[in-house]
Amino acid sequence: MIRPQYFVESLAKAGINFYAGVPDSLLKNICAYLTDNSPKEKNIIAANEGAAVGLAAGHYLASGQIPVVYMQNSGLGNTVNPLMSLTDEDVYNIPVLLLVGWRGEPGKHDEPQHVKQGKVTIPLLDAMGIKNVVMATEEANLAQQLKEAIAYMQETKRAFAFVIQKGTFDEYKLQSGTASGLTMSREEAIQAVAGSIEKEAVIVSTTGMISRELFEYRANNGMGHDRDFLTVGSMGHASQIALGIALEQPERPIYCFDGDGATIMHMGSLGIVGDIQPKNYTHVVFNNGAHDSVGGQPTVGLHIDLPAVAKACGYKSVVSVDNIDSLKNTLQAKGESPRLIEVKVKKGARKDLGRPTTTPIENKEALMKFLADV
Repeated sequence: MIRPQYFVESLAKAGINFYAGVPDSLLKNICAYLTDNSPKEKNIIAANEGAAVGLAAGHYLASGQIPVVYMQNSGLGNTVNPLMSLTDEDVYNIPVLLLVGWRGEPGKHDEPQHVKQGKVTIPLLDAMGIKNVVMATEEANLAQQLKEAIAYMQETKRAFAFVIQKGTFDEYKLQSGTASGLTMSREEAIQAVAGSIEKEAVIVSTTGMISRELFEYRANNGMGHDRDFLTVGSMGHASQIALGIALEQPERPIYCFDGDGATIMHMGSLGIVGDIQPKNYTHVVFNNGAHDSVGGQPTVGLHIDLPAVAKACGYKSVVSVDNIDSLKNTLQAKGESPRLIEVKVKKGARKDLGRPTTTPIENKEALMKFLADV
């Protein structure tokens, strides 16, 4: 395996010391090392992967040094535009070193949302004309790969991608980060909200732990899953899926269970909800200030005023709570729609938290049947 320290120090010797991206479970060890050992301005956890490419381009323009952008392969879609219309050799010809976690690698079991992306990761990089290689898992072999990649980028000013398999980086535990002081767990909060909604209501939940905790709550209480759409992929888009349903069925209460990282990733969607003004829409953002599903690296969620942003975007009512009693009181009080409820929760999840046992197709068909019963 590759020691994160070895990798970062090897790049530093070549003058490469700027990183931007969105954390990934396959890259959690290198992301944690960077969080602990790089100045904040040299390792920026971006709103989304495309924004990270923009940051990287700015760094190169100002310094002349090659930047690094890291991501899960699912995030490649967010980078296609800036990689093709900004850094590409036919436009500005800016070199970027891409670190791409290979979820859904063919021949290896993974969650359903990663299967197609795993199949097309290398073909997509090839189609974009981005030279790529599967990263070596031994430091002796990686040294030669790095030498060749850096020489290629310096000579051509083009992007180069390392496709990174599970288990490539050696273990490194995140050390930094101050305790938030929050005491309410996300799972506790999800149960409180899900247990209070109308029987005809629908929940659209975002990817990661939130959908897993919602699914397990239903299962543990002998409920069906037909009222929930578990957005197992498509990070940042749950709010718009929920909006699409809300507009088609304006008499049905619609809830979006979102995370801080997902909300920030495509924050412009708040403006669309606020402008459309659905009268049946509740946006619940469980904010723990972290990308909890992929290693706990920080977001800016607890450093910004999400309710104020939503209010400025046109949400009719907004509230922020950080304890179970306040949450329950807020749920009982209702509020004019569209409304946003920020629920501040502590990091972490149960070690034995399960995953959905239904397939995405089964989830979709059950929900559509429920929605057809108007």
